[in-house]
Amino acid sequence: MEHGRAMAALTGLAGGTFLYTTVEALPIGLLLPMAADLAVTPSQVGMLVTTYGAVVMVASVPLTALARRVPRRLLLSALLAGFVVSTAITAFADTFALVLAARMATAATHALFWAVVVPAAAELFRPGLRGRVVAVVFAGGNLALVLGLPAGTWLGERAGWRASFLAVAGIGAVVLVAVATLLPSAPPEQGHAARGATPDLRRFWLLVAVAVLTTAAAIAAYTFVAVFVTEVSGFAAASVGAILLARGIASVLGIVAVATLVDRGPWRVLIATVALQAVALLGLSALGRQPTAAVALIAIAGLAFAAFTAALGGLVLQIAPGRSDLAAATLSAAVNVGITGGALASGLALPRHGVHSTVLIGALLGLAALTLAIGERLMPSAPTRSRVSQSA
Repeated sequence: MEHGRAMAALTGLAGGTFLYTTVEALPIGLLLPMAADLAVTPSQVGMLVTTYGAVVMVASVPLTALARRVPRRLLLSALLAGFVVSTAITAFADTFALVLAARMATAATHALFWAVVVPAAAELFRPGLRGRVVAVVFAGGNLALVLGLPAGTWLGERAGWRASFLAVAGIGAVVLVAVATLLPSAPPEQGHAARGATPDLRRFWLLVAVAVLTTAAAIAAYTFVAVFVTEVSGFAAASVGAILLARGIASVLGIVAVATLVDRGPWRVLIATVALQAVALLGLSALGRQPTAAVALIAIAGLAFAAFTAALGGLVLQIAPGRSDLAAATLSAAVNVGITGGALASGLALPRHGVHSTVLIGALLGLAALTLAIGERLMPSAPTRSRVSQSA
């Protein structure tokens, strides 16, 4: 494939991850205006995010298995079309029930999109560039938290929450045209990224466990970070936005950094990112009362977790014990298990032990993940013909 066309197609796929991450998180930024307009409580609006994550967690693997024979250009185009329609319905819905139904439909397309986008992007370039290509795809999701969510929140506060969803749907239509036009059409079972390069069933399930624990660690510490920096670090509430922006910028830098290294030694990069996050959270637990140290450690933790997700995407293409899209779907579900578990753990600890305990929980989960990741280096190679599920 011609390089310029491949780069344009990769940009379109990264645009898809940007849009999905933005629309998933938008109700967080628009919590109060959505609650007022739909005549529901803020906690009910919060359900729009929780339910979205639950659908992704449950639907990723089954939907990927059902769509295993659909050519990727057709599949990704159909998913983006579904994204545009369901997001537009969300914008025009006049009841909470219809908004919830539309969000669940968006989440179903999200579940399948994230499973397919990794091998589809890798297929655009030679195998030696897999890690860098996957890092670009994941950068779209991290840019959503730095640019997409703040911009959507800003627009919703000034023009109404519906305008934000309509804007995202409009951008989605542009991305849809780009992907449908630029992505090559090929059977999903063909190409170097269709299956793991060095399949290893034991390492794959170890990777799944590390993904759950590392994600849970990040979310346990991040869910109540605004409370932490105000109650423990002593910042004013008005400073929270700037602190989160610093973390978001660091996340993008983390992906840029890992992109240049992940192809050389993906497991070593993975271990380094898990270790960096664990150390940052331990440091935050110990030094959180010092404002400068707290901001620096929050940013480092964000950098580490973003770099971890990029390394994760590259590794799944290497050790997938069968079809890479099914392996990616399994990891996507694992990440959402970590998100749910981390938020639940910190939510239970907060009222009993205070916000400081949420960071400590994140640090302990991070150390558990690091122990598993280091254990991989002691494992003998065990290539396998096993499949995550039966392939075509």
